[in-house]
Amino acid sequence: MDVQLIVTLLTIAVSLLTIIVVGLMAVIIALIIKLNTVAKNIAAISENISDATSWFSPVKLFGEVSRLIRRK
Repeated sequence: MDVQLIVTLLTIAVSLLTIIVVGLMAVIIALIIKLNTVAKNIAAISENISDATSWFSPVKLFGEVSRLIRRK
């Protein structure tokens, strides 16, 4: 085989692998960004749920009612 042919084929192979690796990295970065937004939404939802369930506590309920009565 000719050396120039081998070099050309290796160059093509390296170029294709580089394109594939860059594409996979872009997909991974996009997935990480999407997971980050989902994690932020889950954190906000769980915070809202914890705030809502804290009102089931009698201490919190009577404390807030007494604070409103004292304010007026």
